[in-house]
Amino acid sequence: MSIAELSPQHEVQALYSAHHGWLHRWLRKKLGCAHNAADVAQDTFLRIITSRDALLGMREPRAYLTTTAQRLIVDRARHRHLEQAYLAELALAAESMSGYPSPEEILVAVQAMEHIGTALQNLSEKARTAFLLHYLDGQTHASIANQLGVSTKMVQKYLAQSLLHCHQALGA
Repeated sequence: MSIAELSPQHEVQALYSAHHGWLHRWLRKKLGCAHNAADVAQDTFLRIITSRDALLGMREPRAYLTTTAQRLIVDRARHRHLEQAYLAELALAAESMSGYPSPEEILVAVQAMEHIGTALQNLSEKARTAFLLHYLDGQTHASIANQLGVSTKMVQKYLAQSLLHCHQALGA
């Protein structure tokens, strides 16, 4: 049975089984780091899985995998370059203005916000909105209740639920 005759799930499994080891070794030689190679290999297969038509008519899987992996490497390099430029600008701004947070403090704050954002994903829309309006926008319970069309008591419950969920999700 050829790859073209398999179901999409089996196609991906067959492609992964047949080529993951080879792709990882190729990336390790190219990048010089086993960890980065593993990340890019994983991202390569993830991109293929999420691409609706990626497996249709694929005749040269290794060529397709290397092209996809090379594009991901370029994307990562661009992202790293932008991140470095942004951090350099932040450092310059911090040096010229006293009393502002350092780049390290900004990074810690951004990472904390990312963790909280991830923790909030599993909440109901209203609980998440109440949390963001109260803790980020500084709105009162009454204002939030008016916007959400609920009572202030319900807003308090949403906020308590959100804080408890964040506390549990962040392992604090």
